[in-house]
Amino acid sequence: MKFAIIKIKKGGQRVMKYYAVKKGRTPGIYTDWDETKRLVSGYPNAQYKSFKTKTEAEAYIAADEATSKAKPKVTTTMSGTAFNDIVVYTDGGSRNTGNVAGGHVNASDKAAWAYRIEIDGKTEAGSGGEFGATNNRMEIMALRQALKKLVELDAMTREITIIMDSTYVLNAIQKGWLAGWKKRGWKRAAGPLQNKQLWQDIDRLLPQFSHLTLEWTKGHATNEGNNFVDELLNQTMDDMPGKNEKTRAVEHHQVPKAKVVPTPNPQVTPAKPQSKPKPSEPTDHSDHSVESITESLKKLGF
Repeated sequence: MKFAIIKIKKGGQRVMKYYAVKKGRTPGIYTDWDETKRLVSGYPNAQYKSFKTKTEAEAYIAADEATSKAKPKVTTTMSGTAFNDIVVYTDGGSRNTGNVAGGHVNASDKAAWAYRIEIDGKTEAGSGGEFGATNNRMEIMALRQALKKLVELDAMTREITIIMDSTYVLNAIQKGWLAGWKKRGWKRAAGPLQNKQLWQDIDRLLPQFSHLTLEWTKGHATNEGNNFVDELLNQTMDDMPGKNEKTRAVEHHQVPKAKVVPTPNPQVTPAKPQSKPKPSEPTDHSDHSVESITESLKKLGF
């Protein structure tokens, strides 16, 4: 198994990688992946390959030039782009203070992971979230899910470069922490191992790949792939309801509120005036009173 780890130099710089573009918009040798990708993405039958040394990259292009002079040009009807490498970006994050000195994670804090796989001219992406998780857990989840997806895509024998901004995950693999935890029965020298199940999954997945390289990139850098997964995991957290709201929705079976549709002003119809009640006939008591008054006036001489 060829398993390469790109070592990180002081200052966060990684060992340079050379990309030889044999057939693309501008053939040549480049050291920036994003620039290389722009030259080959969408280009018919593009051909390129990555190398650890400039000499190897130059030999790759020179061999092609010698071959093209010796042999007639062959036209093929194969569609698509011939990509030699698979590039993967992973990232994890959380909206809590659990990784800060003196901080803690609340059960309602949102956290999410995301990956992006660039393979054969197309992109495969995935993301998920959970409550009460740390940044480190999400970084491990992102790598695990990306590896599982690569297995699903049957890419274990392909040239794969995984780029991440987590020195924690990278160091665990590069510096032998993972092997040490496994040797001690999945325990740290100082005590219990957090996220043990995830690390066990990583340990089972890594040996399945024959050409795997891990690289580090600065978080929130001018890196299209890293920025993509960062935005994707933040979108996942934005779409997560509050934990209490989620629980209430299940318990009370709430349904989504209907959209508010504006309605025209209602027509006001003037109320019909109430008809006056008809005068009722005088009661016997009223008649008797009038007669009594008339009789009294006669007696007074009126």
